[in-house]
Amino acid sequence: MGPRKKGGEVAQDYERRLARVVDHIHDNPAGDLSLDRLAEVAALSRFHFHRVYAAMAGETVAMTVRRMRLHRAAVALIQGDAPLREVARSVGYPNVSSFTRAFSESYATSPLAFRRRGELRPMTLTLPQKGKLMYPVILRTDPARRLVALPHSGPYILINRAFEKLGATVGPRGLFPQMGHMVGVYYDSPGDTPPEALRGHAGFECRPDTPIDPPLVEVLLPAGRHAVLTYKGPYAGLSAAYEQLFGLWLPQSGEEAADSPVFEVYLNTPMDTAPEDLLTEICLPLR
Repeated sequence: MGPRKKGGEVAQDYERRLARVVDHIHDNPAGDLSLDRLAEVAALSRFHFHRVYAAMAGETVAMTVRRMRLHRAAVALIQGDAPLREVARSVGYPNVSSFTRAFSESYATSPLAFRRRGELRPMTLTLPQKGKLMYPVILRTDPARRLVALPHSGPYILINRAFEKLGATVGPRGLFPQMGHMVGVYYDSPGDTPPEALRGHAGFECRPDTPIDPPLVEVLLPAGRHAVLTYKGPYAGLSAAYEQLFGLWLPQSGEEAADSPVFEVYLNTPMDTAPEDLLTEICLPLR
């Protein structure tokens, strides 16, 4: 029998186990994401896995799976034209009826009605013609922000994987009482960078004295002036809001963007807020 692990080693071991589960969920949206299979991925007893996951992640694994699948579906509906049956199967629903029921319960509208919502779709040509913003933009001077974060690479719309791993790391360390808003930091432009090469950080605002130990990293956002667009709605529609900010507001504003990454401040969370009521501040640093 080997030596007993110390408390810190045990905590890190559980963090790694939950990180494996989060990766498996996001890598297999149409696969077997049953409690038994995920307990196997975590190498934990199925009798205790659901309690361990809920305690460390702040929600049940079933809630994580459902939210991930429906978010992927929302993105597919907005950004593509695949038939509903293909969208449903791609996120683990065996038929259109079960998918429609689950999607409608979460998004308060049917998948087809969601797909037809023009304001959520990227490259909406009618907006510049109207010359009118659908979301308010204000100028604001913000203080510096310190974030405890994890890196993200790949399509920005899938950064929720990094946020879920971040929560499963911060929670067991007892740091949640020191956390502020969730913040996503985005370093590249999706228009001229391949999706797989996009870089970002998923973070929480934190205090100056909050300890940040691996795999967590510190991200510092400087104080300064920002153009802040407040977007209300599902994250799948954020790309259309960006087009309004950069394609319509910025050229007419007389302002110049600073050489600093854009970031999003999430004023509430999909863990306890319906997609229609999510509030996101898109913050563009200005010179």
